[in-house]
Amino acid sequence: MTDRADNLLPLSALQHFAYCPRQFALIHIEQQWTENRFTAEGQLLHQRVNEGGSEQRGDLHIARSLKLVCRELGVSGVADVVEFHKTTDGGCRLPGMKGRWRPYPVEYKRGRSKADDWDRIQLCAQAMALEEVLETAAPRGAIFYGKPRRREEVTIDEPLRQQTRRTAEAAHALFDSGRLPPPEPGPKCDHCSLRGICVPRRPSVKDYLNRMLDP
Repeated sequence: MTDRADNLLPLSALQHFAYCPRQFALIHIEQQWTENRFTAEGQLLHQRVNEGGSEQRGDLHIARSLKLVCRELGVSGVADVVEFHKTTDGGCRLPGMKGRWRPYPVEYKRGRSKADDWDRIQLCAQAMALEEVLETAAPRGAIFYGKPRRREEVTIDEPLRQQTRRTAEAAHALFDSGRLPPPEPGPKCDHCSLRGICVPRRPSVKDYLNRMLDP
């Protein structure tokens, strides 16, 4: 992928595109956004990580709201949590700390684990950004899901990296085109906060008759 340093997309845009290219275009091209109970639940889940800061727990260093840039993918954003695990195998140096540390991104999501890779692509992009800036491998990460309140560990393997690269390339191409893809209604539309904007509800015959007969 070419260097897109002058045209960085938000990290979250990759998840939006993987979920639905039209949702991506509505948010990142047309600048439309609405809140629903799903987005509100997500904001509550992120309250602590959004406070930023870091803490030390023995051989574990935790950094919150860490700013990231990945020039290969052309994205920038904030990682919810990055854990640094002390290691004797590779790793990176951390300012003011002894030894070497392996980065382990943790993304927070409301809801549950999904069969599709939308969330894993976003996590992979964070891992690739960490590798780029720290010059060390980030072979694993995790997604914390709010419904079961459990982590799903994700291996940042080559198939997932390639999928993330393809998603980033396609997202940049759509953004550069400035076009809005047509709607593709499906079950995932029920959970999308942009449903009313994307596919406005058509008045039914019953609605029409009620308006006509209403005194």
